[in-house]
Amino acid sequence: MRFAYYRVSTGDQSVEAQRNAMGGGFDEEYADEGVSGGTMAAHRAGFAKLLNRVRSGDSVHVYAVDRLGRDALDVQATVRRLIDAGVSVHVHGLGEIARGVGELILAVLAQVAEMERRRIAERTASGREAARKALAETGRTHRGKASMGRPFAADAATVANWRRTTKASISETAAHFKLSAATVKRYCASATTA
Repeated sequence: MRFAYYRVSTGDQSVEAQRNAMGGGFDEEYADEGVSGGTMAAHRAGFAKLLNRVRSGDSVHVYAVDRLGRDALDVQATVRRLIDAGVSVHVHGLGEIARGVGELILAVLAQVAEMERRRIAERTASGREAARKALAETGRTHRGKASMGRPFAADAATVANWRRTTKASISETAAHFKLSAATVKRYCASATTA
């Protein structure tokens, strides 16, 4: 059987680009959406299901090495486990990863993926530090925002008070303040415990 595995790191990304690039024709497809490449492969729900399904003679197809993960040792161990079980691993644009030279290429690519994960973490930390510094000095972040976090859509007490005085439902309150029903429920619950 031919299996495909897709992974994206954030919930606002989609696996569709990977699916389209790989062309389809797979017997089964597995995906992990919103899962960091730093999470070990066997601990990702989609990949764990794939591992339980593959058998000797099957093939696993991925868009890129970093879709398997960004921890070089985990990627290499995962691929070796599959190869040892008689499962071929295919990386889009590279072809089948086999023993010997294939494993060497995989090791290099996995190290590059891990290095990129560290660089992303460093850039993110640097950006947060620059934002904190600018916020302390000017009252605005280095990108001109008034706060570091996500801005509040509405004041919780105001939302809860409006709902109480108008006797509005959760959905009416959500529509009035342009909030989700879950946010209204959370705001109203916090107002009653305060």
